[in-house]
Amino acid sequence: MLTTHHLPHLHHRGSTAVELEKITNLNTLIVEINSHVALFRDLLIHVGQSKDCPELREKIRKLRRTCVEAFKRTEQILMPQVKNATADGVLADNPHLVLLFYMAQLFLRELVKSYRLIQVVPMDMSGYYENRAGPSNLGNVISQILLCKQITPDFNQEELCSITKDSQDIAMLLSEMQEFMPQHETYLERHTALDTNGPWTNKGRHNYICKNMSLLCCVSRPNYL
Repeated sequence: MLTTHHLPHLHHRGSTAVELEKITNLNTLIVEINSHVALFRDLLIHVGQSKDCPELREKIRKLRRTCVEAFKRTEQILMPQVKNATADGVLADNPHLVLLFYMAQLFLRELVKSYRLIQVVPMDMSGYYENRAGPSNLGNVISQILLCKQITPDFNQEELCSITKDSQDIAMLLSEMQEFMPQHETYLERHTALDTNGPWTNKGRHNYICKNMSLLCCVSRPNYL
């Protein structure tokens, strides 16, 4: 758990009750995201295995959306604090930013993997959504009224499109955060020995994000985004 001694600039400026409350809230959000990303990875392990089923695919979809919203919410709380500290000339490393950045990288990698898994191992979801309000229910009802014919949604294709959109959102968060990342994280593993433009440099981070995003493509927009 991150505590106030990790943020020396707060002591420098005077720790207020509001600042301490913000730190506590960020701690909670960071821990939740870490748990969600780990669970998302664990669920993906079952794709194509004996435990794979429509219920699992729906659970993965819901957890993916939960992760994306959690990243967005935390970034919206954290980045104004980071930017204000930078504007005030405070250059101390922000541990919340470092953690959020690397968890977002890990999640983006898992999103790319989930995209490829759905391509390789699609799941027939028609029976699962037959008596449920599926992700595309509203859009398809409107389309059926206008076209006067039954429409069977391609849930796998819609999921690929949704993953692409989520990946773009996470990549945008990474791009914003990387500008404020510390240049020399002595407590993190170094990869520059393997890559002169390793993922921990600004150029390496940018290349990493672009490389992952280039793996995703989608020609149609899902109805439930």
